[in-house]
Amino acid sequence: MLEYSISAERADTAGSTATVRQAVVPLDTSLAGRADAFNPTEMLLAALAACIIKGAERALPVLGFDMRGMSVQLHAVRQDAPPQIVSIDYLVTVDTDESDHRLDLLHKNIRKYGTISNTLTLAVALDGRITRKG
Repeated sequence: MLEYSISAERADTAGSTATVRQAVVPLDTSLAGRADAFNPTEMLLAALAACIIKGAERALPVLGFDMRGMSVQLHAVRQDAPPQIVSIDYLVTVDTDESDHRLDLLHKNIRKYGTISNTLTLAVALDGRITRKG
């Protein structure tokens, strides 16, 4: 089994930082909000986006899939009581000349082998689609 560890520290009332290896990420933990840092929900969405892109990077050589680029758009819905994310929708846009069938195959691989997406699926409605840039 793989294990992961990071550390986070409150800097002041305006925010915090998360650290792993040589990377430092500013966190919006202030009540007022910050424009220069991700809040916790945005960090969750960023983790999912990174999972989707990394999943594609892993699948590309296995599938022999030719891709020039990829973008991921995410949208989450949060309820107030109790506060929680109830759904996440995503759109993956791929710049490729591969067939629709191969594009669907890439999507299946991304969903099947994504650590974050598989974890979130157990807790929240996760729905998405893949399309080609055009």
